[in-house]
Amino acid sequence: MPEDALKSHRLRELREFLMSRRARVTPAEAGLPAGGPRRRTPGLRREEVAVLAGVGISWYQWLEQGRDISVSPQVLDAVARVLRLSNAERRHLYVLAGLNPPAPEPAPDHGCEGMRRLIDAWMPYPAHIMDRYYNCVMYNDAAGWVLGMRPEITQNCIVDFFTDPLYRSRSHSWEQNAHTVVAQFRAMCSDNPDDEGFRAVLAELKAVSQEFTALWERRDIKDAGVIRKELDHPLVGLLCVESTALKVPARPDLTIVLHTPLEEANTTAKLEWLASPQGRRGAMYPVAG
Repeated sequence: MPEDALKSHRLRELREFLMSRRARVTPAEAGLPAGGPRRRTPGLRREEVAVLAGVGISWYQWLEQGRDISVSPQVLDAVARVLRLSNAERRHLYVLAGLNPPAPEPAPDHGCEGMRRLIDAWMPYPAHIMDRYYNCVMYNDAAGWVLGMRPEITQNCIVDFFTDPLYRSRSHSWEQNAHTVVAQFRAMCSDNPDDEGFRAVLAELKAVSQEFTALWERRDIKDAGVIRKELDHPLVGLLCVESTALKVPARPDLTIVLHTPLEEANTTAKLEWLASPQGRRGAMYPVAG
């Protein structure tokens, strides 16, 4: 479709979208008097939206008519507030108005309940969830048995990667994966240059690990992706898994990391055994490594 036709389509959609959202907001919801039986508009009037949003009446009329006018994020946010738009609707408004949409906002915390069910359903394979700063939010039992996740470590996945002796002793692929982990972390820091949370994690890593600091100074960058891990478990021996980091649209601040068994070393059967009553009993006793 030609560019002019796409623009015309976008502006038509903008007009229809704003009219539909305005019609569903009652005066009472906007803090206005109902207006009595003579009120014909099912929702808010255009001039009411303009006044409540703090914009000119003519400007808002032009916006809703789909005219090609200049808009700013601040004004669109004011309109979105008056029209009681959800986060998804607000981002859609930005797109229709020709602006880059804002980043998705996290859903309420109850979304974590569904993610807990997800990683528990991933059993007997390891899975965990971390926030944008690599802090571990939750993990399933298999992540404890296989990866050594436990309450007494820092609960920050990249800090523990460099400082947890238990994980280090089990990982055959530590040196190879360390380069990838640091390059991916640098990419995250690069995307958020003014975020003090990343700065705090970086400062901690430099303070506790010379190996991290040396890799950081290489300035390598990598996008998040699949990482192969080889682990020597004290009860079942070699395990070969593939970790995949998945973003959750409803919780863009969180990442789910799922570990999938590879065909080598009979990994699937070993993980299933570790989750069995016999394997669980074996994990109760101290084992080297």
